[in-house]
Amino acid sequence: MNTFNALVLRRDHHFSCSVEILQMDDLPEDGDVLVRVEWSCLNYKDALAVTDTGKIVKSPFPFVPGIDFAGTVLESSSEHFSAGSRVLATGWGTGEDHWGGFSQVQRVRAETLLEIPSSLSTRDAMVAGTAGLTAMLAVMEIEQGPGPTEGDFLVTGATGGVGSFSIMGLAETGRSVVAMTGKSEAHAYLKGLGAETIIARSELADGARRPLDKARWAGCIDSVGSKALESALSQTARHGTVAACGLAAGYTLNTTVFPFILRGVRLIGIDSNTCPNPIRKKAWFRLAQLFAHHTIDDLVQEIPLEEVPVAAKSLINGQTTGRYLIRL
Repeated sequence: MNTFNALVLRRDHHFSCSVEILQMDDLPEDGDVLVRVEWSCLNYKDALAVTDTGKIVKSPFPFVPGIDFAGTVLESSSEHFSAGSRVLATGWGTGEDHWGGFSQVQRVRAETLLEIPSSLSTRDAMVAGTAGLTAMLAVMEIEQGPGPTEGDFLVTGATGGVGSFSIMGLAETGRSVVAMTGKSEAHAYLKGLGAETIIARSELADGARRPLDKARWAGCIDSVGSKALESALSQTARHGTVAACGLAAGYTLNTTVFPFILRGVRLIGIDSNTCPNPIRKKAWFRLAQLFAHHTIDDLVQEIPLEEVPVAAKSLINGQTTGRYLIRL
């Protein structure tokens, strides 16, 4: 394989994003594992990078984005992987600090890779990707918390990748899930994932009505941020856990200490980017169990590399449901 296709971001006189044919010598040199990338996926971070609407790329241009990928090792000088190993990459700066998964071949550091659980295909790994990992880390935090196991557990941004996997993950534990969405046409989709109740986005859109509102949620996984998170915190029951993992509606948060000191509410940040590998492995084991019990293909829309820029705009504009899976 002397040449390969990759989505390349350039910033010369202006920003550009297009599929290019690259040479093997174009790949970064600071890696000890060469991977044939079979699948990637489109995350919110990727959409920000591809549309040049967020400061995601921290490396010099030209740059290949894509914070996730899965494939097969072609060459390795690391003791941890050998040719033929099936691997996945999520986080650790992939697609931000160093070239990412929107490429048919990629060279990376061994410590940024994990072996794919044996029951999952490389495609399955990217149906989940960072979204599935983030959701499962949030589910695990709620399980480990001292809060109630009965009652309603809120999932905001429910039709997105993180929201979709959060619903499945919480429902798998036997918890009652309330999905928040602004898409009336997605109700059947959310019910199919395991949501028992669906509420409109507008119910939480104005933020907390008072510093401490009537307890409504036993816990919450929030990928929206801003007003929705403010509302959720004020309405979470005693000792409930709120896992914050996104900012689709904004990064500001105006709250008070009352939920924390009067109800013992736990606000936990989920950082899947630098999550230690032992915890990642536990989360991926749980995700593999989830795939065994659910038909996940309803989540997925497959696209080729050439369609990523258009899909990225749809994702930024909140026009997507589920996951974009990228065929490499």
